[in-house]
Amino acid sequence: MTDNSLQDPAGQDQDFSLTVDAADAGKRLDAVLAAHLEALSRNRVQSLIKSGDVTVGGAKVVEPKYRVNEGDELNLTLPEPEDPEPRGEDIPLNVVFEDDHLIVIDKPAGLVVHPGAGNWTGTLVNALIHHCGDTLSGIGGIKRPGIVHRIDKDTSGLLVIAKTDRTHQGLSAQFADHGRTGPLERAYSALVWGAPSGLKGTIDANLARSHNNRQKMAVVKTSGRTAITHWQVKERFRHTGEPDLASLIECRLETGRTHQIRVHMTHIGHPLIGDDDYGSGFKTKINRLEDPLKSLIRDFGRQALHAGLLAFEHPSTGETLRFESPYPADFAKLLSGLQKF
Repeated sequence: MTDNSLQDPAGQDQDFSLTVDAADAGKRLDAVLAAHLEALSRNRVQSLIKSGDVTVGGAKVVEPKYRVNEGDELNLTLPEPEDPEPRGEDIPLNVVFEDDHLIVIDKPAGLVVHPGAGNWTGTLVNALIHHCGDTLSGIGGIKRPGIVHRIDKDTSGLLVIAKTDRTHQGLSAQFADHGRTGPLERAYSALVWGAPSGLKGTIDANLARSHNNRQKMAVVKTSGRTAITHWQVKERFRHTGEPDLASLIECRLETGRTHQIRVHMTHIGHPLIGDDDYGSGFKTKINRLEDPLKSLIRDFGRQALHAGLLAFEHPSTGETLRFESPYPADFAKLLSGLQKF
């Protein structure tokens, strides 16, 4: 009997196939599959058969009691696991502003915004459900209640979350406009390798999923989505033997694509310090530095990006709200180290 067993009912291998031999000939389909799939109970196997996830000789069989024959090719395909509905968790939140319509959070680095593969708990959404109860907007769906925009797990800074559908719609319209006609502002502070040749500039380069790694984004010449980042040098840093070691850059977004600042800055040759996904080629540069700066950069542990400014029009009152977030401790320490050494 040829046997490719599932090791984990929710995990690594989603397909199971076998060829029925003489010992199993005449037995029930569910019994044969359950006997060779220790990770699945017989009840679970029966359920999968009834839902059409099992084929015999390429034909779908939905009767668990179907009797198999010698030489039959059996195949079971596990469906993708259903996403669990997020529950409230008592996770501390740094609330910058809150009323009956919206809440502004200063998110720490390391906190995922909403549940997803590998992060079904411990997210900002879980914390918001606990903090706000059932008052969050439902427009984003049960996995993203109230979420109008987001920042990466390892990016720190400001986010606004909608409590009502009307507020969600109003904020979404402003983010879609990207401040072209309204008061929306988003500014990020980034510590990047090297020093751009000018003091400011604009990166206009379309982004799409990388063909080599679907978890990453890449600049593309054709197709993709429009992405525009405006940047300005705030400070440049020198070090022994490295006259253009790094720079503090302010980035303002005209579009809001996944990983936009990280990919765009890498595209012009200045990836973010600590960005292992897009700036791994600069790790050797760290080794040329002297301690304690070398250790400071090596131990930073995330991309050096902070969403420090957020301004928008309150959808209900019409008031322009403007919030600024100070650098978190790790970012401030790295910045101080670059200034000192």
